[in-house]
Amino acid sequence: MELSEVYEYARDHMGKSLEVLKKDFNTLRTGRVTTAVVENIKVDYYGAPTPLNQAATITAADATTIVISPWDKSLLGEIERAIQEANIGVNPNNDGETVKLFFPPMTMEQRQAEAKKAKQFGEKAKIAIRNVRRDANDKVKKMAKEKLITEDEEKRALEEIQKITDEFVKKVDQLVKAKEEEILKV
Repeated sequence: MELSEVYEYARDHMGKSLEVLKKDFNTLRTGRVTTAVVENIKVDYYGAPTPLNQAATITAADATTIVISPWDKSLLGEIERAIQEANIGVNPNNDGETVKLFFPPMTMEQRQAEAKKAKQFGEKAKIAIRNVRRDANDKVKKMAKEKLITEDEEKRALEEIQKITDEFVKKVDQLVKAKEEEILKV
């Protein structure tokens, strides 16, 4: 293994931590409702637990309404039950054709709670990034111990890994800050 491979490993895995953070952010509620709120809900589709977005069309009709149109109308009751069990803070309204979810506008307390969740997701991502740094540092130290690189190269490599880590931690901070601003904007 070469040092360039260690850097590549660090960048790749830290990048994956950013992707996970972005996915986590999709579950947060901002001023506008997003269909991501219901995408993880599973419905019983002919005996198999199926993600809602694979059994129905989900659209955000406006800033506070989600409309779920099942491809098979016999699923309406099942979708309603699954949404109630998911406990997402709204009651489903079944009109015989679609299930509508009306989300009340967010209060400041709800916005602050969502912003706090965004911070927690950011911390989780930073921990993942620091774990990658530790793994990369261990690989470099092992290479030095096996005399594959000199002490100077080891020192430079550890500094480079720290630079990469700082770069990704900064990206996490920027993403969290942007998400908090989006959530808190009325």
